[in-house]
Amino acid sequence: MAKRDYYEVLGVDKSSSKDEIKKAYRKLAIQFHPDKNAGNAEAEEKFKEATEAYEVLSDDKKKAAYDQFGFAGVDGVNSPGGGHDYSTVFHDFEDIFGGMGGIFDSFFGGGGRSRSGGGGVPRGSDLRYNLEISFKDAVFGTNVEISYTRDVACKTCSGSGAAAGTGRKVCPTCGGTGQVRRNSGFFSIASPCHTCGGEGHIIENPCTACHGSGLSRKTQKIKVTIPAGIENGKRISIPGQGDAAPNGGRTGDLYVYIKIKPHKYFERDANNVYCALPITFTQAALGAEVFVKNLEEKRIKLKIPAGTQTGKMLRLKNEGIPYVQNKSRKGDMYIKIIVQTPAKLSSQAKDILKQFASVQGEDSSPEPIALSDL
Repeated sequence: MAKRDYYEVLGVDKSSSKDEIKKAYRKLAIQFHPDKNAGNAEAEEKFKEATEAYEVLSDDKKKAAYDQFGFAGVDGVNSPGGGHDYSTVFHDFEDIFGGMGGIFDSFFGGGGRSRSGGGGVPRGSDLRYNLEISFKDAVFGTNVEISYTRDVACKTCSGSGAAAGTGRKVCPTCGGTGQVRRNSGFFSIASPCHTCGGEGHIIENPCTACHGSGLSRKTQKIKVTIPAGIENGKRISIPGQGDAAPNGGRTGDLYVYIKIKPHKYFERDANNVYCALPITFTQAALGAEVFVKNLEEKRIKLKIPAGTQTGKMLRLKNEGIPYVQNKSRKGDMYIKIIVQTPAKLSSQAKDILKQFASVQGEDSSPEPIALSDL
């Protein structure tokens, strides 16, 4: 396949500065680096192509030779066998990748970082438990016992994965690092060791109980404290109650997600609660004092103002749901008034209402309203 023009490869032109060339190469190197594109031959070729172009265009003498003679001016100038000596691109890779926030630490082995295995501490998986509770329990809080299954350390091998009297051996391929490295020019590319799967060790005689995993399944019961005022969809974190990790690694966490059952009368909005109260026509017209029950089922006197219309909201302060972070503070309780129209009237009641309508100046037989009047 014919080579592409180096300027085209990096997306720059002959007048571009060294900083512009470096910036263009850094972008391509991040995009096509083999560590980020494992098994992608096309990405690896583009990475090599960009590196070759940068090696030439970042060097004043090579760039001048390339500008004058093209590929003929730079082929074989660095290494006796021809090709490009990537180790001469720069002496310190921080010159080009400095300030990248550690993106290339794993590519170059910098910072002493480790992936899973090989000196890194393995961690068990986090678990999720969906818990449905009553409206009342969400308001006042409670303790709930739950049962679930998780990975724990195998009792037979104490989590080592090895049969009794044996142990784990350092992987002979990677020497316990869990990684193997290969050089690609000035880059040192790390990948998980194929012998130990990145663990850094091998088990020659696996435990017969756990088959070398070091883990077994266990169903356990724990008590979960539900704080007063918790909202629907919130989660409770319980550290160390997730899956165990092999070989004594850190155990994962358990997350309990809360689902609240709807209440028969109350609806919730944050820390406020809402309910509806049916009253009679006369109570709404003349006003009245009635009793309602709050969330604790305590009777509270509520004053209905004379002339109250259906749909009006009345508020009872501090009768709502407590705040999780401040138990002494509560939301409010809002009561929606529903004025009930009597479905059946006695003849006496009808006469009284007709007299009422007459006193009020109401027309008991009004003209029909045309749609055009609306």
